[in-house]
Amino acid sequence: MVVLVTGANGQLGQSLQFIAEKYPQIDFVFCDSKVLDITQKAGIESVFNKIKPDFCINTAAYTAVDKAETETEKAEAINVTGVKNLAEICKEFKTQLIHVSTDFVFDGTKKTPYTEEDIPNPKSVYGQTKLDGEKAVQAILEDYFIIRTSWVYSQFGANFMKTMLRLGAERDSLSVVNDQIGTPTNAVDLAEALVQIVVFVSQHPTHKVSGIYNFSNEGSCSWFDFAKKIFENNTINIDLQPIPTSSYPTPAQRPKYSVLDKTKIKLVFGIAIKGWEESLSNCL
Repeated sequence: MVVLVTGANGQLGQSLQFIAEKYPQIDFVFCDSKVLDITQKAGIESVFNKIKPDFCINTAAYTAVDKAETETEKAEAINVTGVKNLAEICKEFKTQLIHVSTDFVFDGTKKTPYTEEDIPNPKSVYGQTKLDGEKAVQAILEDYFIIRTSWVYSQFGANFMKTMLRLGAERDSLSVVNDQIGTPTNAVDLAEALVQIVVFVSQHPTHKVSGIYNFSNEGSCSWFDFAKKIFENNTINIDLQPIPTSSYPTPAQRPKYSVLDKTKIKLVFGIAIKGWEESLSNCL
């Protein structure tokens, strides 16, 4: 079984590389944007012609949330046009597409975890482009997997955890937002879930299980709580102060609340999900 992974140099792509050897039955082909640029349809077709993948896990994305407010065309090229290109080639080659999306498709006005049935209402360019990418997949493919996730971090790439560790080494005090609530997601746990979906679908070809799924670690916290736990785990002594979002304005509006309900992915695929604190300890 051949599984093509796009965006191989991103933190989710690197997390998939990190766990790949645990799945000897899968022939993973990892492509970064130099090898496979999803904005170039002819290039995608060329790669698909060579390897003829059974599955494609799309981790390629424009994820610079604040820059997207001004780099709208770039965000759309990758998150919308690129995803549309990939979906069309997957349809042509009868490849199962697993596409990774985000909690930013929601406006954050709910007070209970978001389910897959909740109506998206993005408040940022990034969120809108990710939603438009989802819609492209749904319009082109009959069977697809869209996995929405949140607050992704890992030992790879640039992310909140690594930023906190750097700032913790540089500063004596730090202020972090405490009125945005969500769930940190260890990219390695997300990678495991994506591969478990591949394994399940390949073993149950007649099961109709395609659609949208939520995945994050279990539990919820604020960015302040997340930072506090990072510093505690590393015994970093720092004066950490909670602040409201209003004291830390950013170009892109973040969802105030974006905890995801994981009932569906657990029931359908039997995926066991770790709590965010346990997973953070594992990562650190």
